[in-house]
Amino acid sequence: MEAIEELSELSESMRQAASLLADDDPSDEAAPRRPTTFLNAVALGNVGAGKSAVLNSLIGHPVLPTGENGATRAPIVVDLQREPGLSSKSIVLQIDSKSQQVTANSLRHSLQDRLSKGASGGSGRGHAAEIYLKLRTSTAPPLKLIDLPGIDQRAVDDSVINEYAGHNDAILLVVIPAMQAAEVASSRAMRLAKDIDSDGTRTVGVISKVDQANGDAKTIACVQALLANKGPKNLPDIEWVALIGQSVAIASAQSAGSENSLEAAWRAEAESLKTILNGAPQNKLGRAALVDTIAKQIRKRMKVRLPNLLSGLQGKSQMVQDELARLGESMVQSPEGTRAVALELCREFEDKFLAHITSGEGSGWKIVASFEGKFPDRIKQLPLDRHFDLNNVKRIVLEADGYQPYLISPEKGLRSLIKIVLEMAKEPSRLCVEEVHRVLLDIVNASANATPGLGRYPPFKREVIAIASNALDSFKNDAKKMVVALVDMERAFVPPQHFIRLVQRRMERQRREDELKNRSSKKTQEAEQSMSKRASSPQTDSEQGSGSLKSAKDKSGQQDKDTKEGSNLQVAGPAGEITAGYLLKKSAKTNGWSKRWFVLNEKSGKLGYTKKQEERHFRGVITLEECNLEEVEEEEPSKSSKDSKKANGPEKTPSLVFKITNRVAYKTVLKAHSAVVLKAESMADKVEWVNKIKAVIQSKGGSFKGPNAEGGSMRQSHSDGSLDTMARRPADPEEELRWMSQEVRGYVEAVLNSLAANVPKAIVLCQVEKAKEDMLNQLYSSISGQSNAKIEELLQEDHNAKRRREKYQKQSSLLSKLTRQLSIHDNRASVSSYSNDSSEAESPRTPSRSGEDWRSAFDSASNGPVAASSNSESRSRSADGRSRRYENGDVSAGANSGSRRTPNRLPPAPPKY
Repeated sequence: MEAIEELSELSESMRQAASLLADDDPSDEAAPRRPTTFLNAVALGNVGAGKSAVLNSLIGHPVLPTGENGATRAPIVVDLQREPGLSSKSIVLQIDSKSQQVTANSLRHSLQDRLSKGASGGSGRGHAAEIYLKLRTSTAPPLKLIDLPGIDQRAVDDSVINEYAGHNDAILLVVIPAMQAAEVASSRAMRLAKDIDSDGTRTVGVISKVDQANGDAKTIACVQALLANKGPKNLPDIEWVALIGQSVAIASAQSAGSENSLEAAWRAEAESLKTILNGAPQNKLGRAALVDTIAKQIRKRMKVRLPNLLSGLQGKSQMVQDELARLGESMVQSPEGTRAVALELCREFEDKFLAHITSGEGSGWKIVASFEGKFPDRIKQLPLDRHFDLNNVKRIVLEADGYQPYLISPEKGLRSLIKIVLEMAKEPSRLCVEEVHRVLLDIVNASANATPGLGRYPPFKREVIAIASNALDSFKNDAKKMVVALVDMERAFVPPQHFIRLVQRRMERQRREDELKNRSSKKTQEAEQSMSKRASSPQTDSEQGSGSLKSAKDKSGQQDKDTKEGSNLQVAGPAGEITAGYLLKKSAKTNGWSKRWFVLNEKSGKLGYTKKQEERHFRGVITLEECNLEEVEEEEPSKSSKDSKKANGPEKTPSLVFKITNRVAYKTVLKAHSAVVLKAESMADKVEWVNKIKAVIQSKGGSFKGPNAEGGSMRQSHSDGSLDTMARRPADPEEELRWMSQEVRGYVEAVLNSLAANVPKAIVLCQVEKAKEDMLNQLYSSISGQSNAKIEELLQEDHNAKRRREKYQKQSSLLSKLTRQLSIHDNRASVSSYSNDSSEAESPRTPSRSGEDWRSAFDSASNGPVAASSNSESRSRSADGRSRRYENGDVSAGANSGSRRTPNRLPPAPPKY
């Protein structure tokens, strides 16, 4: 009985483990309990086999009706609970939450009445209603006994049997009368048990009514052979126990009035069985042997389930620990502990915020997108054309001068125009500040949501977000003031250097224009002198004409030869987009020429150079999309050579030099150089280089100036610095004003480009950097300055999180307890199994009764007619295809139900005494 008690506790532990694996709360009384079938025992047998008597023997009270003609006409479920404090005669009937003490006779008569009414009210093969009893006694083991009607009755079909016996851990008690022991192989109950439990791990054979076979040698021999694990080859390898019908003995024992009379009756039964079956193992005789055998089979079933259950508990335990780590520990209930938790949460928020803003995990990339996308686009979309329209410029100049017009230059009006245009840059700068502010607010919210600890305390989370948002608002105001100050700084002071350079350029071009005019006048004078000499010379006019024509022809032919001569450049790439060759590069330090290998990629718009052709890495790269191209004249030769050329005639060779400059005056082209001067080796090389570079620059919006033009535009400036525009004196004041407005526009565009580069710097300084330092400092100081009562109010944990932590803590404690208990039982079962196997292998078996009466009895039974049971056999075989219900936390146990194997039988071992 102690073994059954221990198994009952283990079954409850396994039920709780299965509930935990299903995420149920085993301690919740209101929740439906997951059923367990380890302690279920289902009696299978024909009508009159003695099933009810066997169950009465287990109960210890004759509560179930018995009779030869099938007293059990409906399934009766008896849920037993052992209560040692009760007397051996007491029976407590549990109905819902009420308890009532009853007698065995009254309970049996009540059951007989209900069965009789059910039988008279039903007809055909309809299912009879189940009768459920919950009893508490001191004599019964804690099992759930199911008494089914005889399986040879018409009212019992496969569905009824499968409903109770099909559970994958229920013990099957196959009850066979002793007089039918020889026909056990053809018994329908045994075939059903074999179909349901093919490996025989949860089947117990019970031979009842042994006293009725006393004197029949063959029957007694068959019974002893079954008890000694001998029998037909097609019989499953199961445990067998022998009993005597105990209902009358129990009833008489209870009427004797002694507390120990029931134990005495069971001992008397065992002694009678030893007398009748003197060759059978004594540990398989009587009611105590039946209880021990049932416990042994239950332990086997639990041993099969324990490894999977323990594995599931380990995985569940790891998941519960991870969830507890995510939810965090419970807060310490003290002022110091509360303040420490608050500061720790601030630190976690700081780590998340810095990770989001610096590593790109959050929306930090949107700040760069605003600097490089929207803000420059807004600057470029400013309506400069409308403001620099000549009529608008005239209006502003007129309004600025007041009643007295300007004398030489409309400086006052132009300054007013610069201020008006630059004022428009304030709005894009403010919008950029607002965009960065919104991005920082999003990062604050994302960081708070990504901080696990803040999720536990919603009030504290809202407080952290509010403090950070207030700090960001103040930073936004500071940033707006800073960017507006940058614009006002440009508006307040216009440096004169830009306009001084313009005047110098104008004067230089005027000087060159005068030189060209002087050259043309000198050429005219020289022509007149040569004509007068020809007139006085004896040479005929025809010869002179032919000579001059020949000289001109030679000169032009030489130029054509130089131009049409093939270039030395190399072309590569699928579409010929890569051009390479040597160019002379002018040094800014020594003012000398250095030969370098240049490579032009028209597709990427890059021009790079190396010192030698074999080098793999460029020493410098020019981005042509930001540049202008200009052809320039070579420097004048020395005075001596100049005099010699004048003596020989005014010949001028074409220039091989061209220059690359940036569109913006203050930006560099290559390294620290504002311009790169290059010289080709031949005219053909120059023409090809200039054409290809010009095509790249003009496709990107740049400009090209021929050898008679100088200067460049700033930021695609509309101020034309060509010689025709700059050197020509304005015909009227309006033309002069147009020229000045174009130069002012160039300056304004350069300032706008400078603002586009400097405003993001100011925003980063005033908003982003302060958010990384000052905002977090304000957060710590604000939280530290709160009172203990305020912090405790803010650290009110979310009820859902609190309930979840309590739930997981309870599960963690229960998991530890169950894992420890089940591991102990698993180890104990392994040791017990090993000792049993070794003892069975080593201990010799006691030989059975002399002779082979049992073998001849089994053979004659197997050779007898079996046609009468063929229909029932075919019907029972269909039980193998029934659906099984799997319980006790195992979903793989049904795999064994489909196998139909015959175990290899070993020679029977002698019983142990």
